[in-house]
Amino acid sequence: MKMYLISDNIDTCTGMRLAGVEGTVVQGKEELKAALERVMADKEIAIVVLTEKFGREYPELIDEIRLSRSLPLLIEIPDRHGTQRGENFITSYVNEAIGLKV
Repeated sequence: MKMYLISDNIDTCTGMRLAGVEGTVVQGKEELKAALERVMADKEIAIVVLTEKFGREYPELIDEIRLSRSLPLLIEIPDRHGTQRGENFITSYVNEAIGLKV
């Protein structure tokens, strides 16, 4: 199984390529949609790494894939500027998912 990166900037793509992860740089919703369709058609790709920007700007597209497919697993990572999420984003995510305050 392989990992694949879909990034909004060349720096993140270059860094991941140095770590052995192939990827592409896309700009805009249509390019992102086309890249995701290509990746989902490749049965060898099990994990798709996306920069956080896509999750913020196009949550409906990302959520649709997450809810309708078990593979590939979509993971959001910060880009070169760092995360835009709050300090306790993991705790709030768990609270929202299970309905209990941890």
